[in-house]
Amino acid sequence: MDQHKMQAGSGNSLSLLGAVAMGLGVMIGAGIFALTGQVAELSGGLFPYVFVVAAIITGFSAYSYVQMSRAYPSAGGIAMFLEKAYGRGLITAVCAVLMALSMVINESLVARTFATYTLQLFGEADRALWTPVLGVGLIVIAFFVNVAGNKTVSLFSLTLSTAKIIGISLFALVSLWVANSLGNAAEKLTAPQNYSTIGFLAALAPAILAYKGFTTITNSGGEIVDPHRNVARAIIISIAISVVIYFLVTLGVSANLTLPQIVAARDFALAEAARPALGDTGLLLTVILAMIATASGLVASIFAVSRMLTMVTEMKLIPHSHFGMGGPLRFHLLVYTVVIAAALTIFLDLSRIASLGAILYLIMDIAVHWGVLRHLRDEVSAKAWVLISAIVLDVLVLGAFLWVKATTDIVIVALAAITLLVVVAGEHWFLRTTQTMRK
Repeated sequence: MDQHKMQAGSGNSLSLLGAVAMGLGVMIGAGIFALTGQVAELSGGLFPYVFVVAAIITGFSAYSYVQMSRAYPSAGGIAMFLEKAYGRGLITAVCAVLMALSMVINESLVARTFATYTLQLFGEADRALWTPVLGVGLIVIAFFVNVAGNKTVSLFSLTLSTAKIIGISLFALVSLWVANSLGNAAEKLTAPQNYSTIGFLAALAPAILAYKGFTTITNSGGEIVDPHRNVARAIIISIAISVVIYFLVTLGVSANLTLPQIVAARDFALAEAARPALGDTGLLLTVILAMIATASGLVASIFAVSRMLTMVTEMKLIPHSHFGMGGPLRFHLLVYTVVIAAALTIFLDLSRIASLGAILYLIMDIAVHWGVLRHLRDEVSAKAWVLISAIVLDVLVLGAFLWVKATTDIVIVALAAITLLVVVAGEHWFLRTTQTMRK
């Protein structure tokens, strides 16, 4: 029996419902609470449509992961997919690290979003101090939930995901009803303000990042009951639920705020939209909802990335040191994940965290599709036109995003380039060193 199939068949403790909750736990978190304003800033008045188009692009991207998950369900998910496509070499190692980094970056995005919304309740608070403090505090709590085990993570994610899906949907519907402006929102979409084609394409990058929670499901494939069927089902259900909620929420925001107001409050646009629609009570409920959403997202993301890093480490593709810690390898990787996420939470703001995560994720995503197209298309029964479409769409979005950022925030482009060079150089040195030692 294949080693990876053996892995997939042992210790399966996540049901289909639990897997969907995990995906939604990541997607409906910082994605809608922090990225709505940033997407609006890039795309102008068309921003609700951006989330719909991003869902379509994500659907093309998910195709590769679904086909691979059906053939090779594994707790390592994407790392194992890359190994199947490229072997245990530099490309697999680099792309696996980029995927892990994008997920850890997303954790810091979630943590800062939690802090940003929480501080809306404390008008005079020192945001420069308390944003990283609250963000790191949430990361520590999420760490202890993960240490408690798979069943605790699943129950925590399912409970909070259900609460936040209901809450966010009600927020959108009540916002539209109170403002009596569904027609007004529709009018804004048919006659949008300040939009451009390049801005719309660039805005798709952070919007796609809002859907990348589906990779959490693939990374936990070996933990899911009947993964050959349920991984694909969980991905499709998660994306479908998310796009409906995103569109309703962005309509609600558009109905209650002008575009300049949304951009001005880009890090907490939903909280700002709650003020005119629902008053102080609405603000309080929105902040509580944001806290629930971000907490569940962080728990689910840490669960998935620590397991992916465990598999990559066991594949001897990244270096590892115990640093004096006891316990299993998975615990060590869990610690490293939260330490890196905490550091990013302290030193980067929301906009740059989201931008860096989007760039690294799209690069890795293109590599996955190319690997399936060139090496595994027949083996996993994938259609070439879907894979080519996924690659073209990713390249188009990444190119537009880099172009816009190069003219508005060259620092993040430079940081992404440096990160990529460091990862490639570091992995090249590590793999060459380990190969020499084996000889």
